[in-house]
Amino acid sequence: MSTVIQLAIVLGIMVLVHEFGHFAVAKLCKVRVEVFSIGFGTRLFGFKRGDTDYRLSLLPLGGYVKMAGEMPGEAKSDDPGELENHPRWQRVLIALAGPFANFLLAIALMTGVYMIHNEVRAFLNGPAHVDYVSLNTPAAHTGIRGGDTIVHYDTIENPTWDQVAVRSMLNLNQSIAFSYIHDGQRTNTKLFVEAKGGPENFTLDTLGFVPIMQDTPVQVRSLAGEENLPAARAGLQPGDKIVTLDGLHLHSVDALHAYLQDEAGKPVALVIDRHGATLPVTLNPVLGDAGDGTKYYQFGFLAVQPPVTVQRLPFDKAVVASWQFNKKGSLLIVEVLKRMFTRQVSVRSLSGPIGIGQQIHEAVDMPGWMPIIGLMAYISLNLGIFNLLPIPILDGGMILFLIIESIIRRDVNQQLKERVYQVAFVCIILFAAFVIFNDITKLSIFTKVKP
Repeated sequence: MSTVIQLAIVLGIMVLVHEFGHFAVAKLCKVRVEVFSIGFGTRLFGFKRGDTDYRLSLLPLGGYVKMAGEMPGEAKSDDPGELENHPRWQRVLIALAGPFANFLLAIALMTGVYMIHNEVRAFLNGPAHVDYVSLNTPAAHTGIRGGDTIVHYDTIENPTWDQVAVRSMLNLNQSIAFSYIHDGQRTNTKLFVEAKGGPENFTLDTLGFVPIMQDTPVQVRSLAGEENLPAARAGLQPGDKIVTLDGLHLHSVDALHAYLQDEAGKPVALVIDRHGATLPVTLNPVLGDAGDGTKYYQFGFLAVQPPVTVQRLPFDKAVVASWQFNKKGSLLIVEVLKRMFTRQVSVRSLSGPIGIGQQIHEAVDMPGWMPIIGLMAYISLNLGIFNLLPIPILDGGMILFLIIESIIRRDVNQQLKERVYQVAFVCIILFAAFVIFNDITKLSIFTKVKP
């Protein structure tokens, strides 16, 4: 129920902003707006001011604006307040206003984040230095090893870890150009971006990469609280630093876990730095539950988290940073759409209401408010770009018809336009049903041991 409420609030805000864009520009152009509704369906209550009925409706998923004369099939008249009686350039502006409002919302949200508190894991925007490579993974088959650096990934030279993650998601189950530096020598090869469990289960762990998340060793923050766990039995203490693990210099809990999975629970030899003194320790990992049905070998301690970068920018710099963030997100969305049409990206990667609801719920549960604000900005971008697609009944479809009519200097036949809208409506419904079904198929929960 909490997920449903969170979804209704977030999508409601996105759609209301979109519709307010149409509403505001329609009013400026003196188009008669008959209804501005928060929610859909049966009218619960509201008030009328001028020509507009401002109402609250039964289903709180967004809202809508009803303009006079906008629906295909409505009888045309000479009423100057009807949409069809306004110049085409005004109608284009009204259609553009909804997506433009979504873009403005995304920029405003991220500007606020950059001004108040933008927290990013420091390693994501740095060079793609590899800490550990899991055995029998696509990455391991290329010959790359811990300590190496990725210098080319798909189309990106000298990528960051953030770019590696993004380009991986765009090339699932495909081979890409891949280069790395080992002992000063560059190796150019191919990497197969394997995603057996589907896009929803894909992570860099799937490929076998564990990034170097910090320059310092893993440090024990506290023990897990159970005396029978390996860390407590071996006498580890808060503040201890794990200098080596079976001779390997690893720099994150993720790298430790990956190594333990490869060793399948075998005893491991640690060298501990305790207040400047080195101590040898042998631990026997135990198989534990990650809390999501996943099993993995563990020591039983909590580590000091890797460093984060925190930004608090003045307004002008925050706007620039927000513009860059949203520009990057928009270009990524457009590239995903292009790759779907060329079958380079599976349509199964799309998320509908169920998938979006899950992402919103996960973002709300994360510490801080940056995850949910960032997700809201990305959803707003998606909504704006999707509505600009040249599909009838969407804003982009309306703009396309207006451009065609401007070129031929007459209106498109009304009956033809109605038929096109009807076919497009059926296609949109079928597409929505497919996406929802796709969401449902992703809900299956599989219990498995981490590789």
